[in-house]
Amino acid sequence: MDLQIDKEFAEKIPPLTKEEYEQLEANILADGVVINPLIVWNGVIVDGHNRYRIIQAHPEIPFQIHEKTFSDRYEVIAWICKNQLGRRNLTPAQRKYLIGKQYEAEKARHGFDESIQSRDELGQFHRMGQNVPSGDEVRTSEKIARELGTNERYVRRAEEFARGIDAAEEAVPGIKQEIFSGDIHPPDKDIVAVARAPSEERKALAEQLRHPGSAKKNSTFFFQDDEPEDDEDEDAPVEFKPSTASILAISEGMDSSSDRSGSGVDTEFIILELGNALESMMFRWETCISDYRKEAMAKDCQKKIKELVLEGIRYLQQYKGGVRNEVI
Repeated sequence: MDLQIDKEFAEKIPPLTKEEYEQLEANILADGVVINPLIVWNGVIVDGHNRYRIIQAHPEIPFQIHEKTFSDRYEVIAWICKNQLGRRNLTPAQRKYLIGKQYEAEKARHGFDESIQSRDELGQFHRMGQNVPSGDEVRTSEKIARELGTNERYVRRAEEFARGIDAAEEAVPGIKQEIFSGDIHPPDKDIVAVARAPSEERKALAEQLRHPGSAKKNSTFFFQDDEPEDDEDEDAPVEFKPSTASILAISEGMDSSSDRSGSGVDTEFIILELGNALESMMFRWETCISDYRKEAMAKDCQKKIKELVLEGIRYLQQYKGGVRNEVI
């Protein structure tokens, strides 16, 4: 039976490494059968693209097809993303991308009339004549967040991340896999910036993702006096007492999955968690100052911002040795 491969569906499947593909092929040949059926919708493969490639190379191998019913292609994409998120070998970038694409697809299904939608040059859907999220969009992000054990702000940021990945891939083919494989580690805000930039600037920005930090940064904000006060002891310990609201916001902002156990985690988990927290802070500062630059330049606001900066410096100074003594 000849099955079709939809490019948009196939792109949602994180590719196997050469070793993983060869192992899958060896397992199928050893079993003499494809144990897991191919999931198909109207003759189009939804799940099992790698198995199908192996079947084509070894037509003597028997396999089964499971026809699944979907209302439209957006439901298919959402299902693919959810199914792939169940895999244990996803990199953080792959996971975030799939969450973003699931959110995008489910928004296209719920509360949107396709007749009043338009696609941009990346093929992403936008509702014409409306710039604010509808109630359905908010409910969709909250639903996905509950399913994944994260928060809805992370889901919305994941969509922006996915748009940036798609924009970068269109401008510089192959860079998506470099990010997914971990060969390069550009900050999320730089990836998001690619999609937000005019089309003629995207290629340069996408190429810069391979060398984050190497170009001279154009800061969105500067202090009138950015030297620390003479009487400030940067190494002095500071007791961090966040408000109840801050505790809740920080807790919701931690983007690890519900698998977080609180014990027995490895170094990668710890660094990922702290790195995401730091990146989120930097992104929010840059966005806020950029959006409200005129107001932020007021003398009184500058003074208060500097106080926050010094408070942050004092706090982070406690971790110059790696871990604060009290935590050990």
